[in-house]
Amino acid sequence: MSAKLYDTDFYGWTQKQSELLKAGRLTEVDTEHLIEELEAMGRSERQQLTQRLEILLTHLLKWRYQPDFRGRSGQLTLLEQRRRIAKLLAANPSLQAELDACFLDAYDDARFGAMKETGLPLHTFPEMPEMGLSHALNMDYWPDQAQPSA
Repeated sequence: MSAKLYDTDFYGWTQKQSELLKAGRLTEVDTEHLIEELEAMGRSERQQLTQRLEILLTHLLKWRYQPDFRGRSGQLTLLEQRRRIAKLLAANPSLQAELDACFLDAYDDARFGAMKETGLPLHTFPEMPEMGLSHALNMDYWPDQAQPSA
């Protein structure tokens, strides 16, 4: 019954699984789908971290390689992504172990994002990040230390 409910009414399935777990009726739990969903939840958190890092790194590259276009909007985007990444890591401390790998994955995509958004050729952006992870996440770090006027 639970497995069929999973395919026809996902919300209903989640509520049923919760009821079964609370009641200790573990033999009735749809373990196959429950395991699938738990794994997907973990992947989703990691994916969110990588996506936020990609946005951050794209904007850091734009900041570094298009100094004439620096402004308040870019500054606020950098600060916002750093703040959200910090919150995500605080809520999911075990993601810290994934941070370096996510950073490198995100940087590769950020180069392409920066290329699309700036119109500069891909080779403009180094294949490996010029700044370290700690710099990228530091609220006070700005490539070339040039900051926009407020």
